[in-house]
Amino acid sequence: MVRPLAGAGIAACLGGALVALVMAAADNGTTMTWLRRLLDSWLIAGSLLTSGWVLLLHRADQGDDVSTSLLALARVVTGILVLGLLVALRFCMEHTERTANTVAILALILLSAGDILRILLPVPGNWCGIPLAAACWMTGLSLASVAPWLPGGVGGMGFDQRSMPVSGVVAAFVPLVVCALAISAHAVTGGPVDIVMTALAGSVLLALGARQGVTHADHLRIAQEAVAGEAHYRTLVDGTLDVITTISRDGVVLYVSPAVHPVFGYRPEEVVGAHLPLFCHPEDVAPLMQAVQRLQQDAASGACGPGHRVSCRLRSADGRWRHVESTISHHPEGMIFISRDVSERVAQQAQLEHLAFHDALTGLPNRALFSDRVAHALRKRTTGAAPPVVLFVDLDGFKAVNDSAGHATGDALLAHAARRLQASVRAGDTIARLGGDEFAALLEWEAGTSPSSAREVAARILSALTKPYRIGSTDTVVSASIGMAVAAPQVTPEELLHQADLAMYAAKAAGKGRIHMHHSQPPPVATHASNR
Repeated sequence: MVRPLAGAGIAACLGGALVALVMAAADNGTTMTWLRRLLDSWLIAGSLLTSGWVLLLHRADQGDDVSTSLLALARVVTGILVLGLLVALRFCMEHTERTANTVAILALILLSAGDILRILLPVPGNWCGIPLAAACWMTGLSLASVAPWLPGGVGGMGFDQRSMPVSGVVAAFVPLVVCALAISAHAVTGGPVDIVMTALAGSVLLALGARQGVTHADHLRIAQEAVAGEAHYRTLVDGTLDVITTISRDGVVLYVSPAVHPVFGYRPEEVVGAHLPLFCHPEDVAPLMQAVQRLQQDAASGACGPGHRVSCRLRSADGRWRHVESTISHHPEGMIFISRDVSERVAQQAQLEHLAFHDALTGLPNRALFSDRVAHALRKRTTGAAPPVVLFVDLDGFKAVNDSAGHATGDALLAHAARRLQASVRAGDTIARLGGDEFAALLEWEAGTSPSSAREVAARILSALTKPYRIGSTDTVVSASIGMAVAAPQVTPEELLHQADLAMYAAKAAGKGRIHMHHSQPPPVATHASNR
C-alpha cells in the first residue's frame, strides 16, 4: 500500500514542479512572448511524457507493477525537470538574487541523494512509513516547486529581455535530444516504436519548429522597434539646436550632430577627427580640461554621476566668439558633450548689468558705480601719491532750458554735456551722472603729481560746458558750478561726495559759473577758559 501511495505522491510533486517551471515566466509580456512560453512548456512536458512512455513500455516488458514503474519514471524525468528549472533561473534572474537558485540546487542535491540511496541500499530504511529514497525525491521536488516564487524566482525573471544568451537558445533543443535518446535506447533494446511514442516525439519536434518561428518573428519585431527608435532618436538629434558631440577617451571627436552647422557654422565632417580643446578660447581651456579630467576620474573610480557643467567661449566659423554652456557626461566610447549657444543670454545679462550701474541716457556710470569707484580709489591709495579728487558738477540754467524747450531738448543737452565731460578728463578718470543735471568726476593721480592740476581739469571742464550747444537749429547756452573735494586721510566715500556737494553749492552761492574748493574745518581746540 505504501509503494503505490509513494508513487502517486511523487507523480503529484512531479506535476507541481512542472507547473512551477512553466509559471516561473508568468510575468507581463507580448503575445509572442506568451506563445513562446506555451511552446516551451510543451517542449518540457512532451519530452517528459515521451521518456515516461518509453520507461513504462520497458517496465511492462519486464513485468513490473505500476508503482515500480512510476518510481523509475520519477527518477528518470527528475534530472530533466531540475535541469530545465536551473537553466531558467540561471539565465533569467538578477545576479543579486540567489535564493531561488540556492533552493533549486538544494532540490537537486536531495534528488541525487534519493538516487544514491536507491543504488547503495537495495532495501533502504523508512521515514514515517515512506522509503527514504522516496522521501528525498518528494522533498526535492517540493523545493523545486517553490523555488520560482522565492527572491530571484518570479520577481527576478526577465523572459522579456531583448537579448537572449546563446546557452538559453541551445537549451530549447534539450527536450528534442531527450526524446531522441529515449526512443533510440528503446529501439536498441529491441522495443517496438508505437504510434503514441511517435506522436509524442513528433509533437515535440513540431513545437520546437514553431518556437523557433515565434522567436524569429519576435526578433523581427524587436529589430523593427529598434529601427523606429533609432529614427525617433535621429529626429530628436537632428531637430534640436543643442550640439551633441561624442568624444573618445583620447579627446578625439567621434561624432557631432548636424546642429553644429546652423549654430557654429562648421560642417560635421570638418569637426570629426579634431582634438580637444577644439575652437576653445585660450582663457577657457583650463576650466574645460579640468571638467574633462574630473569626468575621467569619476569613470576610473566607477562613479557615474549626472555629469559636469562647464561654460566656455568657442570660435565660430565666422571668427566670432560664442558663449557656450556644455554638459559633459559619460559615454561607452568616452564622453558626450551636449552644448548650447548662450551668447544672446550672456549679452542680455551684460546689458542688464550695464543698465544697473550706468545711466540710460548718457551711458555714464550712475551714482552706485561712482561710489564704488571712489571707495576703490580710497582703498588703493599709496604713500607718495596725491590723494583722489572728486568734482561735483551742476549745470546752471538747465531747468529753464528743460521747461521752455521741452524734455527732448533737455535730454539732448545732457547727452552733449556728458560727451564734453568725458573729453575733458584723462582716460583713467571716471565721469558719472548722479541724477538730473548733476555730474561727478573722480580724478586719480600717480606718484609725483600734484592735486593742484585738479583745478586745471576743473577749469577745462567749466570751459567746455559753458560753450554753446547746437541742438536742432538753435544754440543753447548754460554754465556750470563745480565743487572740488580732496580726499583727506580716513575719509569715507560718502563723506568725500558730501564735501564735493557742499563745495558745489558754495560755488552756486558765490554767483554760479565758477569753481569752489572744499576746505575741511579743523576741530575746535579746548581751552582752560572754555572749561571754566
